[in-house]
Amino acid sequence: MANQITRAQSPEQLAQLGHFNAEVIINSPGRVNLIGEHTDYNNGFVMPTAIDKTIQFHLKKNGKASHCSVSSLNYDSFFEFDLAVEDHNEAEWTKYIVGVTEEIKKLGHKLEGFDCMMLSNLPMGAGISSSAALECGLARGLSELFNLNLSNLEIVKLSQMAEHNYVGTKCGIMDQFASVMSEENHVIKLDCKSLEYDLLPFAIEPYKLLLLNTNVSHSLSTSEYNVRRQECETGVALLQKWYPEVRSLRDVNLKQLEAHKADFDPVVYNRCSYVIEENERVNKAAKALKAEDLETFGKLMYASHEGLQHKYEVSCKELDFLTEFSKDHEGILGCRMMGGGFGGCTINLIHQDAAEDYIEAAKKAYFKEFNRNLTAFTAMPANGGERLH
Repeated sequence: MANQITRAQSPEQLAQLGHFNAEVIINSPGRVNLIGEHTDYNNGFVMPTAIDKTIQFHLKKNGKASHCSVSSLNYDSFFEFDLAVEDHNEAEWTKYIVGVTEEIKKLGHKLEGFDCMMLSNLPMGAGISSSAALECGLARGLSELFNLNLSNLEIVKLSQMAEHNYVGTKCGIMDQFASVMSEENHVIKLDCKSLEYDLLPFAIEPYKLLLLNTNVSHSLSTSEYNVRRQECETGVALLQKWYPEVRSLRDVNLKQLEAHKADFDPVVYNRCSYVIEENERVNKAAKALKAEDLETFGKLMYASHEGLQHKYEVSCKELDFLTEFSKDHEGILGCRMMGGGFGGCTINLIHQDAAEDYIEAAKKAYFKEFNRNLTAFTAMPANGGERLH
């Protein structure tokens, strides 16, 4: 059977989905990253957490050898595929599905036919990693359904490889790690080189996290993401001429980089200096959080955005506008773009009493500037993926 996608919302199909008798139900969250953007694939430091916005997976065996079906209620889509046929379908979301099943098979596990229904309250394209939620949730669901006993770290790593090998985004490990390993009311300070991590209590009351979605599709994010990764690798290769021990930008300090600035293409130099500076910001942010110094934390968020805007060049005019707009409001301590870039959300550290008025002001100013609606939602640190049934 050839893999195929069909529309799936006839009354008969809706009735079938409504009576879906799931054997396993998995909750798989998206994530926010407070600071440490584009550092994960450079073996650096990041500070993410899973959030209370999720994709829910309802799964059951269908008694067939290799035929599978996946329904997305939110997006009116129905995907059928054969586990015995590795087929890269045109629709991107299906590549995540096939990629996860293929990576599980590479680990030596046997899968059989299954049906899956997905329900989501994760805004897609908002930079809160719906892709990692999709990968990790399906991997956990299949592990539970077929008693594969995949560890959390195996789920993280195979999900990352699914994105590398089948979607084509050479992502770091942060998104998958946060979606799986987070704990409620904490953020993770993750060392992407060793995968050692600290769970930091996130006691920020009376402040909270507000996400403002530009509703700009970050269509450049995959191609430009890979370009940024290559530029960083170019910088590492050059630095190895003087520092043979260097394996990634994690192994370099600013003094070493600055000593050879004249040998660098200016763009590659900016990419490298941003990453090194961002790693320092994450470490400072962790200290500020432990000291409950939210003002310093907020200043580091603004500095992160400036680096992403001018040195790493992954922002866009809408994200820059919202970040600049936030600086005129006393209730906001910090703001930055979040995610791969070129669209998606800003993340704002805002006093809870100021949030409602600020959202209205931002929406009005944003529409006036871009003739586009702004979407706002709050996000709280939540547990990583878990089985509900």
